[in-house]
Amino acid sequence: MSPDKTPAEEYRELAGRFTEIIEGVPDQAAWNRAAPVEGWTARDVVRHLVEWFPPFLQEGAGITLPAGPDVDDDPVAAWRVFNEGVQAVLDDPTAGDKVFSHPNTGQAPLPQAVAQFFTADVFMHSWDLARATGQDETLDPERCAVMLAGMESWDEVLRSSGQYGPRVDVPDGSDVQTRFLAFIGRDPRP
Repeated sequence: MSPDKTPAEEYRELAGRFTEIIEGVPDQAAWNRAAPVEGWTARDVVRHLVEWFPPFLQEGAGITLPAGPDVDDDPVAAWRVFNEGVQAVLDDPTAGDKVFSHPNTGQAPLPQAVAQFFTADVFMHSWDLARATGQDETLDPERCAVMLAGMESWDEVLRSSGQYGPRVDVPDGSDVQTRFLAFIGRDPRP
């Protein structure tokens, strides 16, 4: 989480970038291109985000997000409805009073839980969707550095979760985005 932004502001910024990438998908055929996550297409990147988080949020905070169109029918509209719902949760003036509680993650204030578990996921998958659809893959280097520093000590736990692929070897002296992507199991080479 960014120390100079609220979770709502941070989400708005990162989800805004993801929205730009979604809206920049060049044509319908591009949704079927392979994504950097093994076995996924560009459409599956969007599907992942709009499908895993609602039940997690419901279970941990009793919040139901609005349902949008199916990702198979309209990935852009599915994301928009979902994204507006997440932003509304974070913009709610009472959000800071709510507690997120999950058996696998413990308890945290709702905004911090969204930032930790979901906003970070949006950031990582922005690269996946950009790579799959031939768009600008540049990630914020400061955020890459912060996330990499925070995740490295959890290497074994993250790998055993099944949510991250094996670390990819990259040359010494690689830039922070390359090192971050390699850490989360993405091959950042062109």
